[in-house]
Amino acid sequence: MLLRKNIPITYIFGKIKQELLFVVLYSVGVVVLYQNFHVTRISIPIAVPALLGTIISLLLAFRSNQAYDRWWEARILWGAIVNDSRSLARQIMSFVDSPYASEEVEAFKSKFIKRQIAWCYALSQSLRGYSSSKGLDRYLSADEFAYIKKQNNVTMALLELHAMDLKKALQEGWINKYQQIEIDKTLNALCNHMGGCERIKKTIFPVTYSKYIHMSIFLFIMMLPFGLIEYFGFMEIPVVVSISVFFLLVEKMAVHLQDPFESKPTDTPTTTICRTIEKDLCQMLADDKLFEDKAHVDMAPVGSYYIL
Repeated sequence: MLLRKNIPITYIFGKIKQELLFVVLYSVGVVVLYQNFHVTRISIPIAVPALLGTIISLLLAFRSNQAYDRWWEARILWGAIVNDSRSLARQIMSFVDSPYASEEVEAFKSKFIKRQIAWCYALSQSLRGYSSSKGLDRYLSADEFAYIKKQNNVTMALLELHAMDLKKALQEGWINKYQQIEIDKTLNALCNHMGGCERIKKTIFPVTYSKYIHMSIFLFIMMLPFGLIEYFGFMEIPVVVSISVFFLLVEKMAVHLQDPFESKPTDTPTTTICRTIEKDLCQMLADDKLFEDKAHVDMAPVGSYYIL
């Protein structure tokens, strides 16, 4: 995500600098033909590009809404992950208990909750295409870390370890079957949230739809100077550039929002959300030292910004 509130103009127009250069050169060429070489028959009625621009505006509005829906769904899923992670830790801290093996129970709680922190980071890293197991040795025991390193789906393997420990707690009498069912419901919810994120990640926005809109925008831009040259003369250049910039930026915004897990400045801030989860769960464990160590946090720089 973008960490700065004030986004500079250079960053905004840097996304369309090649297209912008083409528009400037193209509109200048049309003006030169019309003014210097008196090629007056190149003008067309302004109604033609106006009608095409109206149609493209409707298509862009639909495109932007669909892209934003994907981005917002991703944020909702990660908001639910925050809530269910807190609920899982609270259930483990309050349900699991034994008067005969207090030290073993406390170690069990700590291991379970730290594993949940690891699960959040593993999911974040896998969605962004990074190594899912990177940095998880801080939260997992040596045996657990060795186990997940052998698995293709690290997040699923961590949920399996959750389930195995839940079964052990029931067998040891640390929880009853009703508590086991409630904790298992939370694990199922986390699994559903993971599946929702993977669905967004792996469902590609229709390429043909994006291409058709992109081609339509450039057809509109190429027709626009011919519709304005008769009315504006040399002033047609800034007018064409201004209108073109609007259409190009809206299209670029939709392209960025449609993939919320692609390590772009506009993506869902999963690392920041994981840090929030880690902070809250460490508070439950009264383990501030674990949270204060920020060496494991990956921040991918994008110009003067960082993706969290």
